[in-house]
Amino acid sequence: MSGQVKLSRRRFLQVLAGTAGALIVGIRTVRAATAQTPPDMLGDALYDMGVYVRVDADGTVLIGTRDPETGTGVATSLARIIADEMDADWQRVRVLPLGLGVADDNGKPRWLYGQQVGGTGNSMPRAWRDLRSAGALARWLLIRAAVPQLGVPPEQLRTEQGAVIAPDGRRIGYGELAAAAAKIALPPGPISLKTPDRYTLIGKPAGDIDARAIVTGQTPYTFDQHFGEMLVAVLAHCPWPDGQLTGLDSSAALAIKGVVKVIELKPDPKLPPGQTVIAPAVAVIAENTWVALQGQRALKLTWKPGASGSESTAALEQQASALLDSDAAPTTRVRDDGDVDKAKRKAARRVEATYYQPWLAHAASEPMNCLVRLDKTSATLYVPTQSPQQAWTVVQRLTGFAPDQIDIRVPRIGGGYGRRLDHDYVAEAVLLAKEVDKPLQLFWPRDEDLTHDFYRSGSVHKFSAIIDAKRHVLAWNQRVASASALTNRGVPSDHVWTSEVSANQLPAGLVPNYRSDWFGLASSLPRGPHRGMPDVTNAFAVGSFIDEIAHSLKEDPLVTQLRLIGEPRLVPLQGGGAIDTARLINVLKLVADRINWKDWLHSVNGLGIACWHTGGAYVAHAIEVSMQGEKLTIERVVCAVDVGRVINPMGLEGQVAGATLDALSTALNLAITVKDGKVQQSTWKDYQLASMAQLPRTVEVITVPGEGDPAGASFLAMPTVAPALANAVFRVSAVRVRRLPLMKELLRLL
Repeated sequence: MSGQVKLSRRRFLQVLAGTAGALIVGIRTVRAATAQTPPDMLGDALYDMGVYVRVDADGTVLIGTRDPETGTGVATSLARIIADEMDADWQRVRVLPLGLGVADDNGKPRWLYGQQVGGTGNSMPRAWRDLRSAGALARWLLIRAAVPQLGVPPEQLRTEQGAVIAPDGRRIGYGELAAAAAKIALPPGPISLKTPDRYTLIGKPAGDIDARAIVTGQTPYTFDQHFGEMLVAVLAHCPWPDGQLTGLDSSAALAIKGVVKVIELKPDPKLPPGQTVIAPAVAVIAENTWVALQGQRALKLTWKPGASGSESTAALEQQASALLDSDAAPTTRVRDDGDVDKAKRKAARRVEATYYQPWLAHAASEPMNCLVRLDKTSATLYVPTQSPQQAWTVVQRLTGFAPDQIDIRVPRIGGGYGRRLDHDYVAEAVLLAKEVDKPLQLFWPRDEDLTHDFYRSGSVHKFSAIIDAKRHVLAWNQRVASASALTNRGVPSDHVWTSEVSANQLPAGLVPNYRSDWFGLASSLPRGPHRGMPDVTNAFAVGSFIDEIAHSLKEDPLVTQLRLIGEPRLVPLQGGGAIDTARLINVLKLVADRINWKDWLHSVNGLGIACWHTGGAYVAHAIEVSMQGEKLTIERVVCAVDVGRVINPMGLEGQVAGATLDALSTALNLAITVKDGKVQQSTWKDYQLASMAQLPRTVEVITVPGEGDPAGASFLAMPTVAPALANAVFRVSAVRVRRLPLMKELLRLL
C-alpha cells in the first residue's frame, strides 16, 4: 500500500542536528531538550533522544525500535520498515532498542511513540504506516539536501542503498548529506510513501539482527545491567496468594556475611493484580546474588493460608463440569445466532463431546527480575517488560515522580508469553529500592517463578452439533467454563469473558444456528494474559470436535472442514471486519497438499489437520505421527500462514516454527496442578518442556504472499497445533484424546 502521511506536530517527528554532522529524525524528549551533551556525543543512547533514525556523517544509519523484543523478531521487522522507506543500505544499519517514550503533559504522561507493547501480535499492524513515515521523512530531507550539490530538482532525484542519485548517475551518500539535511525545515504538507513495486527490504528475508550476539552470548539482558554499589534482592513468597506471614526468624539469614537486610512485603488490596506484590513475601537483600540466595534459604518462615487454602484444580474442574452438565444460566451468552433449540428438531445426527484444558504457567526462560536506581528526583529502571507504559504506571504510583522523571529502559527479553504484561515484580523492586536507598536488582529464582505466576486458567468445553440429512452442520452449541483472567482487573463484569472465548471464533458466522455460552468460575489463583489466549484453548476444542464430526459421518475430515467453511466469501465479524473464507480455505489446502492428505485413510501413520483465524490472519497445521507401543513420534509438521504483506519472510518462518514447537511442548506435557491451595510444580523436572526427542526435526512453513496491510504473527501458529496433533494421534491409535496434556492422557487411555 502506498499513499501519503501527514506528520503530527504534537506527537510525531522532528529533526535534530548533531554537531558532528548527524541527521536525527525522532521525537524530542524532555531529556534531549535539556541535555548538555551534544546529540552526536550520546553514542548509542538513543533512548535519550527519542530517535527513530540517526544518519551519521560516515554513512552509518542507527534505527531505534520502540516495541520490546521478546524473541518474536519484531526489532528486525520494525527496523526494516523504516530502512526500506528511507532506502537505507541495510549493511550499514545498526538497530538499537528505544526505551519508554514519555513526556510530561501538565503532570500527565504523553506517550511519544504511541502504544509500546511487545509479543502480543500487534506490533506490525500498528507500525505499518506510523514507522514508514519516519523513514519517508528522512528520505525527503536527504533528497532536498542533495539538490544544491547535484543541481537537479528534487522530483528528478531518486534514492537507493543509502545514496541520492541524479538522472545522469551521479550519487551522494547519505553520510555526506546528513549535516545539510538536519538544517532543512519540516515539509509543509504530506509526504509520499513508497509504492510496493519500489520495496527493496520489505518482503525480502533477513536474519534476526541479534542472532550473532545471542549465539555467542553477547546479548545484554536486564540481568547483565549494573549500577554502582548495587544490591541484590531475592524473595520468598507465601504459598497462598491470600495467605499471611505468621512467623519470621531472620537471624540465620542476617548472620550470613553480605546479607544487608530482610524486609517484609505485602500486596496492596486496593490495586488490581499485576500492579502490586503478587503475594505476601519476605525479601533478603545482599551484596550479591549468591549471598542473597543463601540468605533466602536460611529464613525460617511460617505462613497461614487464606480462603484459597482449600482450593484445587481438580475441584475447579469438577465444578466446571457440573455447571456445563446442568441447566444453569451462563454467566454470559457470548453469541446466539439463529435458533439452536428449533434446529434440534431437524437433526439427522447429533454429535457431542467434552474437552479439558489444564492450568498453565508462562515458564519464560528469563525469570522475573528488575534493576532500579532511585534518587530524590528520578527513577531509572532496566525492566524486561512487554509493556513499558504499564511498568511506568507502577513506578509513578510508588514514587510520585513526574512523567519525564521516570526512565524505563528495555533490553532484549528472554521470553514473555504475556507474563511481562503484568508488573508485580517491578512494584517489588521499587518498594525494596526505597528501603535501602541504593540501586537494587530484584531476582526471582525458578521455583518462585513457577509457583507464583499469573496462570492461564484451566477450562472445560462442552460441545454439541446438529447435522442435517445433507451432512451440513445445522447448529453448533458450545459451553465453556473457566476462571477469567480479567477478574478484578477493572474490566466490566459483562466483558470478563473476553479473555476466555471469542464471539468470532470458528465456526461462528459459518453455521446458521450458533450459540456460545461462558460460565465463570471463582478462583483465588492469580490469572493473567497468556500466549494465544483465548484462541489456543478454544481451537483445540473446536478443531478436535470438527474431526469428531467427520468421524461420525465416516468421511474425510478435510471434506468436513471445507463443507463447514463453505464457498469463498467475506463473513462479517461482530465488532467489525470480516473472515475471508478464501484465505482460510487456501491455508487449509496448502498444508493438506504438502503432507499428502489424500492418503489420510490408508497411511500407516496418523494424519491430523486443523485451521483457525485471528486478528486478520489465517493459519493451518497438518501433522503426521507414528506410534510404536507407547512411544509417540511426530514425523512431520506443516504449517501455512497468511498474514497479509510479509515484512520479513525469514523472521516470519522462524516465528511460526518457534510458536509451533512451543505449542507442541505445551500440548504434549504441560500442566499446573494445585492441591490445598498450593501450586505443585516448582522446577523443570515438575514442569517438563518437551525434549528434542519429542519434537519433530523440522517444521515446514508455508507463507502466503499478500498485498494487504500486515497482520501480527506473534502467536498465530499456536492455536491449530494441539487439535492437529490430537487428530493425528486418533488416526494412528484409535484413541481420542480430549484432555491435555496429551501424553499423560494418551498413556492412560491406551
